[in-house]
Amino acid sequence: MKLTILGGGGFRVPLVYGALLGDHAEGRVTHVTLYDLDEGRLSAIARVLAEQGEGVPDAPGVTATTDLDEALRGADFVFSAIRVGGLEGRAADERIALDEGVLGQETVGAGGIAYGLRTVPVAVRVARRIAELAPDAWVINFTNPAGLVTEAMSRILGDRVVGICDSPVGLGRRVARVLGADPDEAWIDYVGLNHLGWLRGLRVGGRDELPRLLADEEALGSFEEGRLFGAEWLRSLGAIPNEYLHYYYFNREAVRAYRTAERTRGAYLRDQQAGFYREMGKPDTPALAAWRRTLADREATYMAANREAAGIGERDEEDLESGGYEKVALALMRAVARDERATLILNVRNGTTLGALDADAVVEVPCFVDANGAHPVAVSPLPYHAVGLVTAVKAVEREVLAAAESGSRATAVKAFALHPLVDSVAVARRLVDGYTAEHPGLAYLRR
Repeated sequence: MKLTILGGGGFRVPLVYGALLGDHAEGRVTHVTLYDLDEGRLSAIARVLAEQGEGVPDAPGVTATTDLDEALRGADFVFSAIRVGGLEGRAADERIALDEGVLGQETVGAGGIAYGLRTVPVAVRVARRIAELAPDAWVINFTNPAGLVTEAMSRILGDRVVGICDSPVGLGRRVARVLGADPDEAWIDYVGLNHLGWLRGLRVGGRDELPRLLADEEALGSFEEGRLFGAEWLRSLGAIPNEYLHYYYFNREAVRAYRTAERTRGAYLRDQQAGFYREMGKPDTPALAAWRRTLADREATYMAANREAAGIGERDEEDLESGGYEKVALALMRAVARDERATLILNVRNGTTLGALDADAVVEVPCFVDANGAHPVAVSPLPYHAVGLVTAVKAVEREVLAAAESGSRATAVKAFALHPLVDSVAVARRLVDGYTAEHPGLAYLRR
């Protein structure tokens, strides 16, 4: 079985390959094709994968190419992990937004909108090539903003594109661990959009254990989301929000922390990864060891500004383990390729799952997965406070899709102005001016 990774020179690709190395069952991936526009990054990551596969008898073969059509032909699965504009673009997204006093995070607020406007046209072109060259392939989208990009690609590929994110899985595992439950045996009631969802229950043996957690002050303070949001606010919500909701519930504090930080997250990652790829330019660099050192530092500094805003200090060691997006991807592939049924939290078309949204809106919910794809599970309605945020952000996503399709500057302004974290139409206009001046990939919005 052939897997193609778009953005194959990306830093997190070895996580995916590492997951594949542990899969020895019949019907596993036997070949990985890395596609990227940057030959230097491709070469660096190929070296890391080669060291990962040393001593593994059935390690999947690896080839690298800068030719998209070559990469897609014959693919059974396509992972989309592209970053349009690179980390330099992300750093600019953050800086321009913060200069206007609004959030510039990669997927949330003004920065997420700018990134979406750059990425959607490219993702749509890629989806069309997949439909032409690999119509039977399943597409697993990692590209951020994951929900928005998945919805853009689904307009061409339908339900054969599924978006994944490790945030909900990581949250569910942390809550299960605190409750003394096996996360693989628990049912996680999680509903929302990508980076905008809530864990509303965790059922073990048919019993919802979340009320027990919410009533325990010490337990709430023992994991990252509990410390980030505070026990009082979690009890008020009656749920555990995705960590990205910190940008909404504590927006002023988050913006202040970002504006006073030495570097934004994007600038930090840009500099860190530049150092890694520069080191990999030396032929004698131990590739896998260099990658692991860089990864450990990356994970330890994740959402550092938010933790500073909340006054909770460094991440605890047990919180460093993510949900493992590569493990989610592998479970999804197994379920589809082998009909090994699984339950996963995924980004899929809504259908009738959330009554507040239309059928084509991509949502992030628990899904049953089998050989026919991902099927969203019926969920109870969202409370009004969540409906308000979900529908407001989905309206923004729809304006981003419309602007990407039409090239309309006015529609792009509308997308920024409607976002709950952008508080002024005048600011929205200046943001569009700033982003189009900075990013060549947004030149299509200048008319």
